[in-house]
Amino acid sequence: MDKPARYVNSHAGPPDFRPTAFDCQMGRPRSTNAQKRSLALLMALLAIMSDPVDAANDGQLAIKVVDRATGKPIACRMHLKNATGRPRIPKKVPSLDDHFVVAGEILLKLPTGNYTFELERGPEYKIVTGHFTIANFADDAKLVELERGADLAAEGWWSGDLDVHRPLKDMELLMQAEDLHVTPLLTLRNEPNAPPSANLPKELLSRWEEDRFCHFLGAQHARPGGTLSYFNLSSPLKLGPSNTDCPPILQTLEKVRAQPGAWIDATKPFWWDVPMLVALGQLDSIQVLHSHLGRTKSVTHEANGKPRDVKRYPGVSGNALWSQEIYFHLLNCGLRIPPTAGSGSGLTSNPVGYNRVYVHVEGELTYEKWWENLRAGRVMLTNGPLLRPTVRGELPGHTFRIEEGKTEEFELGLTLSIREPVTYLEIIKNGRVVDEIRFEDYRQSGRLPKIRFDSSGWFLLRVVAEQSKTYRFGMTGPYFVEAGYGPRISKSSAQFFLDWVVERARQFQIDDPQQRREVLELHRKARDFWQNLVNKANAE
Repeated sequence: MDKPARYVNSHAGPPDFRPTAFDCQMGRPRSTNAQKRSLALLMALLAIMSDPVDAANDGQLAIKVVDRATGKPIACRMHLKNATGRPRIPKKVPSLDDHFVVAGEILLKLPTGNYTFELERGPEYKIVTGHFTIANFADDAKLVELERGADLAAEGWWSGDLDVHRPLKDMELLMQAEDLHVTPLLTLRNEPNAPPSANLPKELLSRWEEDRFCHFLGAQHARPGGTLSYFNLSSPLKLGPSNTDCPPILQTLEKVRAQPGAWIDATKPFWWDVPMLVALGQLDSIQVLHSHLGRTKSVTHEANGKPRDVKRYPGVSGNALWSQEIYFHLLNCGLRIPPTAGSGSGLTSNPVGYNRVYVHVEGELTYEKWWENLRAGRVMLTNGPLLRPTVRGELPGHTFRIEEGKTEEFELGLTLSIREPVTYLEIIKNGRVVDEIRFEDYRQSGRLPKIRFDSSGWFLLRVVAEQSKTYRFGMTGPYFVEAGYGPRISKSSAQFFLDWVVERARQFQIDDPQQRREVLELHRKARDFWQNLVNKANAE
């Protein structure tokens, strides 16, 4: 039997939770009446199950997946591989790369041989792993129970994915399978290989059972300076080609802003035009947890963006840490742009909701309230550990005010759920790790060190899982502290973006003089913005 993944809920020293795994030898005779009745019940359901795997019909396995607490069928994601490690994908079910969706039950027709599998339903459910063997003429059934390790919606935390490119018709089932609650689907793109726009329904916002919301008109706009996502559009936009900086991006953004409720998100922090867009006040959010971070591997470069120093940030974690450093520089400049997360599912092999942002909403969830609280910074990002923080009863995004000249301490309360090993928890203050706490120490005490402030600044908590092939982490949104003189503005961080804007302006090669002037004018305004912050900085 395969060794199951670990699931731990940590809040002042709770017990371990371990998911189940099973193994079975298909084609063996049933031994009990209960087993026969179970098989008969499941086989009666096969008429409505999905079409089988495209393979020789040497044997079959019927799988039904239920929620352990309710006994009701639930959708989930399945990774099924043969003995050589090759994925097996059924026909006519939502699938991507190495995985597919099980809509509660499925009949798998497979050639003889050994198989391994994983069943997942987002990060709040325990993973079920196992293996089985298909023998000649095997005809069997299995009931699998998925168990929750955490229920963040019950605590007011609602999950969303801001980078999804999957078929509109599959979205309800995909969101159910990942226990995801909010998805602004990206149905328009301007890259040369982009598929044609989907036929949109009359109602652009759907609300499905279990408080799942999907908005069907979002656009992803690629340009040499980076890629932006436009959410909650009321009518389609003409985005123009992806290989030119002309006309200036602001012309498109003005059209986006003209649509009530529209939202502009930068899909990577390291895009060349991010400092310019921030300076002009055009970004509502920035994906700090983005599509370069994958389930089984991470992209280790910043193609089409400002490259990192690979000596400072080597390996699979380098791109992620560079993205976080850029975001921390923005916070150091006194800016309060909320961090977001996106999986890139459909353009990458990530499942929907693999990278997700949780937003805390008081009372009943509505689509509008989710975005309002995202803007307020009441967020947590994750592709693994699940963090629910409070400080003095307040959520991320809150500003604590202290008297000038006095020192105050803040203790970060935390409920933490994990299902893979974690070594350290890190408290980050003004962009630097100021406390590194061993997980076992935290688990035993249930408390984190206090953090001291005698001047303005910000802090947050980060938890990184032990992974060698990819970077998996959870991070709270920032809390802010203001002394009498206002927010902290770091001279070195402002200079970081000033140098960036100057470097970007030197890259333009636009032959038409008028077009060149129009594009460079935006970067001149950005240069003046960052120079002004350098001049009025109140911290190093």
